[in-house]
Amino acid sequence: MKRRHLLASAALGLGLAFSGAANAQMDKVKACFVYVGPIGDGGWTYQHHQGLLAVEEAFGDKVETAYQESVPEGADAERVLTQMALSGCNIIFTTSFGYMDPTNAVAAKFPNVMFEHATGYKRDHPNVSTYDARFYEGRAIQGTIAGRMTQSNKIGYIASFPVPEVIQGINAYFIHARKVNPDVELSVVWAYTWFDPAKEADAAKALIDQGVDVIAQHTDSTAPLAEMAKTDGRVIGFGQASDMSEYKPSPRVTSTIDNWAPYYIKRIGALLDGTYEQAATWDGIPNGEVEIGEITDAVPAEVKAEAEAVRDSIADGSYHPFTGPINKQDGSVWLADGEVADDGTLAGMGFYVEGITGEIPQ
Repeated sequence: MKRRHLLASAALGLGLAFSGAANAQMDKVKACFVYVGPIGDGGWTYQHHQGLLAVEEAFGDKVETAYQESVPEGADAERVLTQMALSGCNIIFTTSFGYMDPTNAVAAKFPNVMFEHATGYKRDHPNVSTYDARFYEGRAIQGTIAGRMTQSNKIGYIASFPVPEVIQGINAYFIHARKVNPDVELSVVWAYTWFDPAKEADAAKALIDQGVDVIAQHTDSTAPLAEMAKTDGRVIGFGQASDMSEYKPSPRVTSTIDNWAPYYIKRIGALLDGTYEQAATWDGIPNGEVEIGEITDAVPAEVKAEAEAVRDSIADGSYHPFTGPINKQDGSVWLADGEVADDGTLAGMGFYVEGITGEIPQ
């Protein structure tokens, strides 16, 4: 993959930023991407970069792309975003939750540049849109497999940061494991990183040492699967964000795959044809933004069929992973029988469901 370096010269000035209303047609778009990890992480950032490559294929010489990888969340992100805006980027995709405040801060200074923030909720300015994926739908399928396949009744979860996106996944994973195996216990290890192979490997080791034999992760590298591979089949897990197919058929028995390409193509296409508007989207399995990777033969046929049934019911809209009765961790009722969680509650989720032990870090 050819690296496209950003032009950061202040001499380019504000004049090269997207000028004119968002609904003006454009002959060519410069689309820029900020990544929290390296494009070779095999997970989250890799999949966003596949979206960039799909944009190039879809639009050819009508689009110019640029990206910066491994940008820390915080002040560094604000500096990179400013450089991108100065370099003539018409639209900037910021692809991690922690870029939320820097995105809005820089957007205020460059009202003619369109900013798209992944997994956040703040749209403080007319030129800021948000996009997210319902990752928790994939966790429901993983939880079904985990509950059926655990031999120790101990399943684990490697969590990154205590934000709603991650907590949704933990809860969905546990709820669906418990549905098929009431004896399941869940252990959560907080890695406090999106991408750090050493920390992720340590988290996997800690869970394995506790007797956990099925591990899900909301971190971006393949390091946890590499640790599971050392157990000679005793511990299995799942690909995260990308297929992580190099670990098939086991320990990686299936995966959640984030397919960002259609969204990126749609939004850049809207800039080109003059139909672009501020938006907030949250899609999942029914829209193809969350895909379920091959369930391998390491999973018994009856368990595979059960997991596929969950997937298919989510896809056709007949089932929502957060359907009551579900209580909160303290035993209070969250969802009554048959009640479905609303998006507002999910987007701000800061609690565990009943049955999960431990506390969410503050």
